[in-house]
Amino acid sequence: MARRCRKILLIHPLGVNWVSGEKDMARIANIMPPIGLCSLASWVESKGHRADIHDCYAHPGDDHRIDHYLRTESPQFVGFTTTTSSFPDAVRIAAHIKKNYPRIKTIFGGVHLSAVPERIMREYRQIDYGVVGEGEEPLLAIMESNGAALDGVPGVLYRNAGEVVVNDLAKTRFDLDTLPFPAYEKLHGFPNEYPLPIFNYPKAPGTSVVSSRGCYYQCSYCDRSVFGQSFRYNSPDYMIDLMRYLKKRFRIRHVNFYDDLFTFKRKRVETFCQKLAAADLKMTYNCAARAEHIDRDLLRLLKQSGCWMVSLGIETGDPELLSRHRSCADLEMIRERIHWIRQAGLRVKGLFMMGLPGETEKSIDRSLKYVLSLPLSDFNLAKFTPFPGSPAYETIREHGEFDETWELMNCLNFVFVPHGFTKDQLDEHYRNFYTQYFRRPLLLASYLTMLWQSPDSWIRFVKNFRDFWAVKRAYAAKRA
Repeated sequence: MARRCRKILLIHPLGVNWVSGEKDMARIANIMPPIGLCSLASWVESKGHRADIHDCYAHPGDDHRIDHYLRTESPQFVGFTTTTSSFPDAVRIAAHIKKNYPRIKTIFGGVHLSAVPERIMREYRQIDYGVVGEGEEPLLAIMESNGAALDGVPGVLYRNAGEVVVNDLAKTRFDLDTLPFPAYEKLHGFPNEYPLPIFNYPKAPGTSVVSSRGCYYQCSYCDRSVFGQSFRYNSPDYMIDLMRYLKKRFRIRHVNFYDDLFTFKRKRVETFCQKLAAADLKMTYNCAARAEHIDRDLLRLLKQSGCWMVSLGIETGDPELLSRHRSCADLEMIRERIHWIRQAGLRVKGLFMMGLPGETEKSIDRSLKYVLSLPLSDFNLAKFTPFPGSPAYETIREHGEFDETWELMNCLNFVFVPHGFTKDQLDEHYRNFYTQYFRRPLLLASYLTMLWQSPDSWIRFVKNFRDFWAVKRAYAAKRA
């Protein structure tokens, strides 16, 4: 019997992604493609179905495009992937669909639903089906059965006689090399309307790639609801073939590997570097790593194969606080690895956060002194957010005040305030941290080198200078 072709519109909803009431600078600095939806789209199409994508984050205020698609294309399903901050917008769109297109079934997946699945399905009747964990097989099962006969299908949530049914997750996970390349072409305006983080690449256009899933570590601030504590990855040949495809089809010149543990499997990365250098694609790339999974020889190979920058998750420069929240909390080892990265001729970006449970005035001062002592090329400071599904979430109210307003849970608002602080005090420390970091003459001089190292970034900076300056003035006004 021939498989019936079904159609789905996949939606990436809009998260607030900035301080409430202020201009969304995050969208100017970086618009990341929804790679998960691109992968799902190519997956269901490889099985004989049709998928399209609407990205509300890249194109805010374009709900009319969704309506036009639903009227003209008549899909059987609309699927949403949601973070905590984007979930309310997805519910808003789903409610509109159920009111105006009642025959269309809605499917929700992503990290937020995976973290609190039964609660979501009980409280939001706009959702017909939920997908927990990896989406490929559950989504395909829902589409091919038209929402029927889902009993026992791993990772699927649905209602039976008004009661929520939660099927267990799959015990086995498939080979990532069997997946088709993500359908970037289904993103309107790709790649030009999806710029990488400013000053984080040498040449445009660029894009992000995910070459692995999962993480073995269990840090307090990370949610592992989707992939669990496993680690699977694409082979070096698959990675290079994908880069070759991106260059040929979209003229991509720089790739950001958006993996949690890019260097975890050393042999994979070593082989990838050797084969990429031999392929001579004339492409550059960034990657993220844990400091304990890099060494001098590997850094040399990264540089030779075109790596431009390595990002390290450091979190805090206070050793006592770090040991409470992160495994392998050795700040001197991290300092050493940062020097190794710079000596290899690579840029290094430090990723920190403020407001962790147990944060104090002393820990913030220690962290600032540590950051200022490092030869970082770039720096990012997130506002700690206790996401549902993270170990910290379960006991967070024991350590301070928590405003669980999902729209604001985006690492850009202090929704959690540790004991001993007010929100205004934390915001003041946050502004001071950035001011102290960026006012150093040597750092400012290093950004001038970006005129020839990353000319596109400077063009974007000049083009959006008024917006950047407005944010700076707003910060200065709050300090006054």
